[in-house]
Amino acid sequence: MTPTLTPPPEAEARPVTGERCDRCSAAAKLRVTLAGGDDLVFCGHHANKYAESLVKIAVDFTADSEFDWRGSELLTSEN
Repeated sequence: MTPTLTPPPEAEARPVTGERCDRCSAAAKLRVTLAGGDDLVFCGHHANKYAESLVKIAVDFTADSEFDWRGSELLTSEN
């Protein structure tokens, strides 16, 4: 079983509105927070393409309210 890390309570996820994908510069749909506190931001295409890898390294995520990220299903099925 993989341990789950949680960010400190004072850490608040920033919304993805107005940001651009780190891979292709399309409109961001997902922000993934890593254990070290860094963020990765992805468009819907790249968020779903890399979902299996992202759930392994993410401690938290914020998705656009209208975006259904495949990784959220993977996180739910692991718990």
